[in-house]
Amino acid sequence: MKRLLFIILCICGFTCWAQWQPDSLLSNYSYRTVTQPNDYQGEVVSTIVRHDSVVPRQRGILYIHGFNDYFFQGALGDSVVSHGWNFRAVDLRRYGRSLRPGMKRYQVRNLDEYFPDIDSAIVEMTNAEIDTVVILAHSTGGLIASLYMNATPPPCVTGLILNSPFLDWNMNGFTRKVLIPIVSCLGSHFPNIPIKQDSSTDYSESLLASHKGEWHFDTNKKLMVSPSVSSGWVHAIQEGQKELHNHSCILVPILLMHSSKSVDGQHAAEGDAVLNVKDISRWGRRLGPNITEVTVPGGLHDLILSKPAVRDAVYDSMFRWLEATQ
Repeated sequence: MKRLLFIILCICGFTCWAQWQPDSLLSNYSYRTVTQPNDYQGEVVSTIVRHDSVVPRQRGILYIHGFNDYFFQGALGDSVVSHGWNFRAVDLRRYGRSLRPGMKRYQVRNLDEYFPDIDSAIVEMTNAEIDTVVILAHSTGGLIASLYMNATPPPCVTGLILNSPFLDWNMNGFTRKVLIPIVSCLGSHFPNIPIKQDSSTDYSESLLASHKGEWHFDTNKKLMVSPSVSSGWVHAIQEGQKELHNHSCILVPILLMHSSKSVDGQHAAEGDAVLNVKDISRWGRRLGPNITEVTVPGGLHDLILSKPAVRDAVYDSMFRWLEATQ
């Protein structure tokens, strides 16, 4: 009921929407900030980013980023527009453009806290007369988007593209079956316990043009080293994954994409150095009745940041699927 009321308020214009402004991070893009209701940390905002080219056809792609991430993949939006789709992205609360001084990065206690951020972006798209929306989501964004579509999604959302979704922990059996549930239980009662993450910079270095990759991004928004999370974050991820493992029935067509292999950090440029691709396949094929699975040889964890020939194949699979299902 609260979510329905929020969507109605968005449609009627009773929420606080800033005006569109040129995006200083990407050329040919604009952004607007949406003030969301305050939560346990206080101020909350999300940010909608749009490609400035308007496609006459009333259809659009909404991109949702992953953990320790924000929308910086301008070439993705360019490709989407060139294939006849309008493009939007959302920087979720406490990520990227939505991070404000004093906020704890990425703090969350239940993944449905992100649903209003997605709702706001979809309402903005429908207000722009985009009546067909496909969500494209990466990693943790793929987990969030899957939960969103497994709940009560707007009828205008007619497809889901998952780029290496975070559907299970990439950890050994003892950690996954014993330690994670213990931390999750603690997180349900004591959500602010810090949980340190791996300090490796291998994955970031495989992406950055200043190191071994070809991409430019703001390392104050996408940190070189994944920051500590909280026990509340672990609880939110654990409960979200359990929900999909046990009760998933996403009815729209799903394109499930992942690398052909998982690798360690030292080989991050050769495969998925973050998640186990077998887990992605195992749980992804159970999300709903209409799944198309694409395995990408040489794909990185974020497939659209792979080498040119690989990402061209990713784009080809994505747009072929869109034409076949939408």
